[in-house]
Amino acid sequence: MVRILLAEDDESMRTYLARALERSGYEVVSVENGRDALPHIDSDRFDLLLTDIVMPEMDGIELAQHAASVAPDMRIMFITGFAAVTLKAGKAVPQAKVLSKPFHLRDLVLEVERMFGAESVPASTDQP
Repeated sequence: MVRILLAEDDESMRTYLARALERSGYEVVSVENGRDALPHIDSDRFDLLLTDIVMPEMDGIELAQHAASVAPDMRIMFITGFAAVTLKAGKAVPQAKVLSKPFHLRDLVLEVERMFGAESVPASTDQP
């Protein structure tokens, strides 16, 4: 199962994203900022870091750079509502995917599925 670490400072957005990803068959650990994500990155294994860019204490770019150094196989996807920040993220972490807010949850799930291919699609449970 694909494991996702979600760092998003907006509580309602964090809950909304985590539920959508969990309903799509992903295991999600969510935290409210980059600093809270650090111990998870340092002590656990995740397939994807899904992070807002603009957050207090530690922004998503700093978090992604740390993740890339500690867990180079972890994929990174930024979510942001700020166009100028998107350019900065692309330069700082060029291998990362950037999803601009607002986006539909279906678009997020499709992007995650594209990143992981067949390994991210959970087995169907509605077969007899």
